[in-house]
Amino acid sequence: MWRSWLLLLLLLLRRGVQAKPSPDSGPHGQGRVHQRTPLSEVPHDDVHGNFQYDHEAFLGRDVAKEFDQLSPEESQDRLGKIVDRMDRAGDGDGWVSLAELRAWIAHTQQRHIRDSVSAAWHTYDTDRDGHVGWEELRNATYGHYEPGEEFHDVEDAETYKKMLARDERRFRVADQDGDSVATREELTAFLHPEEFPHMRDIVIAETLEDLDKNKDGYVQVEEYIADLYSEEPGEEEPAWVQTERQQFRDFRDLNKDGRLDGSEVGHWVLPPSQDQPLVEANHLLHESDTDKDGRLSKAEILHNWNMFVGSQATNYGEDLTRHHDEL
Repeated sequence: MWRSWLLLLLLLLRRGVQAKPSPDSGPHGQGRVHQRTPLSEVPHDDVHGNFQYDHEAFLGRDVAKEFDQLSPEESQDRLGKIVDRMDRAGDGDGWVSLAELRAWIAHTQQRHIRDSVSAAWHTYDTDRDGHVGWEELRNATYGHYEPGEEFHDVEDAETYKKMLARDERRFRVADQDGDSVATREELTAFLHPEEFPHMRDIVIAETLEDLDKNKDGYVQVEEYIADLYSEEPGEEEPAWVQTERQQFRDFRDLNKDGRLDGSEVGHWVLPPSQDQPLVEANHLLHESDTDKDGRLSKAEILHNWNMFVGSQATNYGEDLTRHHDEL
């Protein structure tokens, strides 16, 4: 019994708990949808001299807060070093191109993913060889078993066997070179498959398996609703559930055949999204490219430094602007 609870705890810690929403929570049905996190939660308000959105987009939210505590001189100095890093990460020609600027913004926005993978790495790389083998990950997650004896000492062994098989299948897809050993990039794909185009099919397959209770290869409307709402005997169906039925018909079931196939499931859980780093990179380039040659020199970026990064001075100025607007 204790081993069952330990396994469940380990799996919940890795995957996160996905509870059904209550009638009072909302929006409903969003737990499976992998939306891109916005570059910043603050309004994009350059017109009023508030560049906080740009700071958080360019640096990431936590680092942007660090810059807000620096003097203008320190802030510009650190920005100059970032400019050098952007160029070195690209073609190293002494200029920052649109592609290099976009790549930097995308890199900063994925910092939270890299941090979570770093924490997991120490758990899974048990032999400290700089790689995570499938057996290391399996044993760290489920415990060590001799072949043929998997989960013989836990309740509901068949469920755990299915979970193990599902994890192994995902690992094999993430392991692009097929050597049964994950690099840090491959482990990231395993833990965050929604971030990688080559993992799209496995995300869709896992969603179908979760929802397709009658195993016909499709998600019927009742299967879709059952994933959102557990009906109690004698309880009237809440209005939000009726709204979800309408959402299914109007927006999920694209070919109007009354069910979702794999393509429609993919459109639902991995919806097409705007390339936010590219939009912001274009904005910063347009506002800073004084000679209009389609690229940025270090001098151009530093000349417009307060759009890229904050400091004690710019933070104080933005506070005054917000205070003035409130009055």
